[in-house]
Amino acid sequence: MKKRLLTSSFALLFLFSSTAATAHPGRTDANGGHTCWTNCSRWGLEYGEYHYHNGGHSSSGSKKSSSGSSSKSSRSNSQTSQPKPAPKPSYQKSSINVFVNGKRVEFANAPLIYENTNLVPLRDLVQALGAGLSYDQSTGTIGVTKGSYKVTLTVGSNIVFYNGTSETASAAPKIINGVTYVPLQVIVKGLGAGMAFDSADHSFKITIK
Repeated sequence: MKKRLLTSSFALLFLFSSTAATAHPGRTDANGGHTCWTNCSRWGLEYGEYHYHNGGHSSSGSKKSSSGSSSKSSRSNSQTSQPKPAPKPSYQKSSINVFVNGKRVEFANAPLIYENTNLVPLRDLVQALGAGLSYDQSTGTIGVTKGSYKVTLTVGSNIVFYNGTSETASAAPKIINGVTYVPLQVIVKGLGAGMAFDSADHSFKITIK
């Protein structure tokens, strides 16, 4: 009797082992799963589906799906740099005429308006006024003299000296395209001359001894 029971037990054990082997053929990998190639439908699996023995499933097929999305190259937020327009000069040509003792001054270069101040070429004005001119290039110092009058200016500086007494001018002498320009009123005042503006012909009438 005992021998018959023992034989039956071995038979049942063999049956269960065969069933398990049939259900999960092959060895599990390092992740604890493998791909189903046998009796897959019996376990609710598709042929070739990778699964885990603890009940987990992966997507069908033994190959891992690679991400189809690739990183898009970032677009630069900065717009294509447009060439900046050239800055407008802070000075503009003036249409004024200058007369000294009734004679029109012929300027080699047109007078300018800078900071609401009329600038005229220094050398042409000094010659028309019959004054003397000195210029120290190393310091940019300009000296204009006539009789007992002396005007001293410095290129780029608003400070002007009338016979040694300093005042602040409305604009500083400037060198533009190689030409030295000075405020018209500064020279006229410094040499003791008189000046009036005639709006009819847009001209300055200077009188000087």
